[in-house]
Amino acid sequence: MSASSLIAARSLAAQFPWSRYRTFIDIGTAQGCVPVEIARAHPHLRGGGFDLPEIGPAFTSYVASQQLSDRLTFYPGDFFTDPLPQADVLIMGRILHNWGVSSRVALVEKAYQALTPGGALIVYDPLIDDTRREPAGLLSSLNMLIETANGSEYAAADCRGWMANASFSERRVMPLGDVHAAVIGKKVEC
Repeated sequence: MSASSLIAARSLAAQFPWSRYRTFIDIGTAQGCVPVEIARAHPHLRGGGFDLPEIGPAFTSYVASQQLSDRLTFYPGDFFTDPLPQADVLIMGRILHNWGVSSRVALVEKAYQALTPGGALIVYDPLIDDTRREPAGLLSSLNMLIETANGSEYAAADCRGWMANASFSERRVMPLGDVHAAVIGKKVEC
């Protein structure tokens, strides 16, 4: 998973306005490539990764090898059954495309509840372009249909709609320099 997320992780570290935030959690983190790349670039941030308990040793080992154990923590859990950790920014990279629409909607709503006021949700996948003419997202969608029971790629407009239904504001798209694009939604400040 690290190889498929590395370019997107570095792009997020460079493009997203991290100076506005203090904490972040990568949901479905696997080994921890995304939090490591972001933490390396932004020493003021603290955060970590959330994933199934059996992933913990791989995450902890990788983070330690990068000398970031003092700033990155592993949070064990199942994002369908357990609450998400609270943070200023939650990242769901290469997560939503594994599931059907009802699960995607539920995860976006769950993220909204876990974010601090003014926080942001970053969702990235190999999105299908809104005109459905670019092959990368469409081919990736075909692959997801083969590999998963209900997964597929989706358009940024779909994700912005799920975010709007969950009450996110300022929904925007950020290209990540490879096949990925991010949809970013901001939680309303209280």
